[in-house]
Amino acid sequence: MSAYAIYRLPHADHATLIQQTEGEPAEYLSCIELNGKRGFVVAPFQVTAQQPILLIRPDVIKTMESVGLVSDSVEDRNHTTCPTDSSYAIDFANYHAQLESGLFRKIVLARCADEASEEPIDPMELFHRACALYPRMFISLVSTSKSGVWLTATPEILLEGKDSDWRTIALAGTMKLAGEQLIGEGETVCWPTKDIQEQRIVTTYIAECLEQFTGDFHEEGPRTVRAANLVHLRSDFTFTLPDSQHLGDLLHTLHPTPAVCGLPKRETFNFIIQNEHTPRRYYSGFMGMLDPEDETHLYVSLRCMNIEGSHYHLYAGGGLLKDSTEEQEWQETEAKLETMRRCIAIKNM
Repeated sequence: MSAYAIYRLPHADHATLIQQTEGEPAEYLSCIELNGKRGFVVAPFQVTAQQPILLIRPDVIKTMESVGLVSDSVEDRNHTTCPTDSSYAIDFANYHAQLESGLFRKIVLARCADEASEEPIDPMELFHRACALYPRMFISLVSTSKSGVWLTATPEILLEGKDSDWRTIALAGTMKLAGEQLIGEGETVCWPTKDIQEQRIVTTYIAECLEQFTGDFHEEGPRTVRAANLVHLRSDFTFTLPDSQHLGDLLHTLHPTPAVCGLPKRETFNFIIQNEHTPRRYYSGFMGMLDPEDETHLYVSLRCMNIEGSHYHLYAGGGLLKDSTEEQEWQETEAKLETMRRCIAIKNM
């Protein structure tokens, strides 16, 4: 089976197919190795020889017909929220103890939930469902022999631009919309201090990263943005780069951001790898088209699921601060998991 990726940019009325017709995608053990490269990138949270950065060579680039766009003001399906499981409770207690001791300022705790359907659903059908449900998000379906099949619906830009004009965002804080809030864009949301602090941590980190590559960047925000039935706090960074052939260096510095890892970055990353019950694999990595000669669109791999026949491994996480509570954080992950659960449950479109 040839490796392929199909993606739809936010608010776009078409999708793009990237296909490698021969051989396996190139494998890299560092983002720096992506300097000057072109192709569809599939990067994991933790890069290893068994779980490398993959680059799908664009032997075929095809624009697909318009995929149906509908409002993402959809009601939750009847999914019963289960109580916190023991693995999550253990991880939360462990993570939170580090925050209370002052060792970390923020750390992200992720989990995996398994779902199943009576019959396997064609991955392309799931892709079209996601496109129809979530017009505001970056939707991608990736299939390689190394990674398996992944569907992603994410609101978070890691790096996007062309020539010398680039942008990235700081995205943190999560609240679920309900009732009349679903009509608008979340304008009436009142953000708790915890979410404001979390978003500021991510914003400060990204500014410090950009300072290493450019003296010309501008920050706007934060503002409330909607992604399906959730809203987040977002700050936008626009900046110039003198050389687009060294995007790998910038990616190496940015990834993983505190939005999926924590601060201090290296210490929280190592702690997550050693202590989180479920390996993240390609969840909370990044993916998208890398093209230093044309347009680059790379997004953080959030709201993911790994598809194995009629079984689906759904991933979600949340940022923990010192005043976080287990129940609130669990409910946040449940709300995020609902993004992919809807794709499985909804009828053919």
